[in-house]
Amino acid sequence: MRPRFLADENMDRDLVAGLRRRVDDVDIVRVQDVDLRTVSDSEILQWAADQDRILVSHDLRTIPGFVSERLQARLTMPGVILMRAALPMAVAIDELATIATASEAEEWIGQIAYLPL
Repeated sequence: MRPRFLADENMDRDLVAGLRRRVDDVDIVRVQDVDLRTVSDSEILQWAADQDRILVSHDLRTIPGFVSERLQARLTMPGVILMRAALPMAVAIDELATIATASEAEEWIGQIAYLPL
């Protein structure tokens, strides 16, 4: 199965739009689109797990800790892709497009990846 993504609230709308332009059938939703904007990081990770979506975020400060807690508790974790906000948008889109088209969702289970790969 191809990866499906959840873009954290801190992800630029233009990045999501650019990825959609690059990969016609990419499955990506934004936290804002699924009414998760005001919930905690742990709740966002739980929703992503329930929906089999890889979280894409700029939150390098708190997300890794919540991911570690989930993994230690043996909770499902479809994966997290983190990137610095300063990463050029074109690079971020290229990297996510490669992940979306050249990998399987199962490869990301329990993984934290930092872009660029």
